[in-house]
Amino acid sequence: MLRVALLLASVAAAPLLASCNENTGEAQAQTQPAPPPPEVTVQELAARPVPITYTYAGRVSAFREIEVRARVGGILLKRDYTEGERVAEGQRLARIDPATYQAEVARSQAQLQQAQAQLANNRVNADRSAKLFASRAGSAKDRDDTMAQVRTDEAAVAAAVAQLQTAQLNLDYTSVTAPLGGMTSIEEVPEGSLISANGLLTRITQLDPAYVSFSFGDADYAEIRRLLDEGKADGPKDRRFPVTVKLGDGRIYAQGGTINFTDSIVDTQTGTIRARAILPNADSLLVPNQFVRVTVGGLTLKQGIVVPPMAVMQGPQGPFVYALAEGDKAEIRPIALGREVEGGWLVDSGVTPGDRIITEGVIKVRPGSPVRPSLAKVAQVDP
Repeated sequence: MLRVALLLASVAAAPLLASCNENTGEAQAQTQPAPPPPEVTVQELAARPVPITYTYAGRVSAFREIEVRARVGGILLKRDYTEGERVAEGQRLARIDPATYQAEVARSQAQLQQAQAQLANNRVNADRSAKLFASRAGSAKDRDDTMAQVRTDEAAVAAAVAQLQTAQLNLDYTSVTAPLGGMTSIEEVPEGSLISANGLLTRITQLDPAYVSFSFGDADYAEIRRLLDEGKADGPKDRRFPVTVKLGDGRIYAQGGTINFTDSIVDTQTGTIRARAILPNADSLLVPNQFVRVTVGGLTLKQGIVVPPMAVMQGPQGPFVYALAEGDKAEIRPIALGREVEGGWLVDSGVTPGDRIITEGVIKVRPGSPVRPSLAKVAQVDP
């Protein structure tokens, strides 16, 4: 009986104990403080001048490249340059056997002397015939014949002079000189070879300055024209935009250049426009056919809003940022992003100057919930 009584007493006391426990838990829940708003870093947006750049793949080409060819034929006696090294304009590159051409010069000189002697003799005869005719001792026919012979001899002298000049030119051509300064190519004809007129001897490439050719999209071209025509951006008055070049190993080429050519048509196959920049290349770091990255600068948007990358979130409806509303409550602001620039992204719409956006601590933010901006970390952007 005692066991039965104790069991009944415990069963009767169970609801009372449970009720006490529930009341205690509710009291503890009511007294527990709410978590503080998360601490975040904010940035106040401001409109400011924003440099805009465009980057494309480019390829280096020589400023000038020519083929050095023999103007006369003969035996190549000597090569006076080292393959692959720089030569100066006017420097002698090769010598062709001049013996045949020296003989031709001597023969042309003799022919000229002979023609000059014949002319001098016939001039004397013409003078004599003219005097005889004046004294009525000679005929008009003799006078006219001697004068005609003088004119024939004068033509023969002129022809001999031209022939001598041609022979002298051919003799001079046996010494081949560099028409411009630059780097020579590999040897095309070895010494001792018989070469014909117009035979290739070497190639000379002028590397300083250097060209960098690239193509840019018609959309970029239209954007640049629109910004400049609408007065929303500043650019070079002569439209010679500056460029910088990044080499294949990631280094930035120390010398900048400018665009000196832009095509007037769009390539129908690629939808791009060809352009070319010129850069100084005294150290020959830019080599023809080398691939580089070309960055075109010189365009500055007068008033632009830039948001840092860490502030941009991606949602189902597109990119957005968290902005602080009244009471430091976070709200979602959908934005339309423009191109990437230094420091972040240009914003076309969605925020205005003076808005405060959250840049750090975004993962802790809930829409409509208050946050606590960190005064020590507030980032300001000067206009």
